[in-house]
Amino acid sequence: MKANLPARALTPVVAVALLAAGAAACDSDTSSQGTNQGVHTLTPESPEAHASPSESPSPRTQQSFAASVSAESERVRQEAAQRLEGVEGRGNAAGDVSVNGLPLTASEEVRSALVRVTNSTDEPAFYAVKVEFVDAEDTVLDTVVVGVEDAPPDRTVSVQANSREAAGVKTFPRVAQAERG
Repeated sequence: MKANLPARALTPVVAVALLAAGAAACDSDTSSQGTNQGVHTLTPESPEAHASPSESPSPRTQQSFAASVSAESERVRQEAAQRLEGVEGRGNAAGDVSVNGLPLTASEEVRSALVRVTNSTDEPAFYAVKVEFVDAEDTVLDTVVVGVEDAPPDRTVSVQANSREAAGVKTFPRVAQAERG
């Protein structure tokens, strides 16, 4: 039993020494490039720090970010739909657009297609694309409009077209119209 007593007596001393060494290591090199993750500045808490969430402004939440992305996507989709309203035939950019169906699982609630737009011009351009989801008998189950803003010249940009109407059915997406404007 006596042999264990000195080791037990040294345990707190060793723990304090390790903590001190770790703290010194964190604060040792502040001259390197980049952010020094070991140095932290503590500031006293203000009374606002204990305010309820309704009293203080909160940072952007995932829900608000998703809502803003969804709103922007809807704005681009509506602009694309407006641009396609007066288009006759397949449009002026059908050769710049291709579409492929994405693999689906039995539990999917949407059918998706990958739309690829290659801007063949020298300037960034807006593309409006109408995608039809058709079944094996060539019946159109759903039509989805997508838009691509500022597609860079000589580059390919991908966007996804999603259909809830064609969910659960083996469909084949195709480009019905594509307009560059």
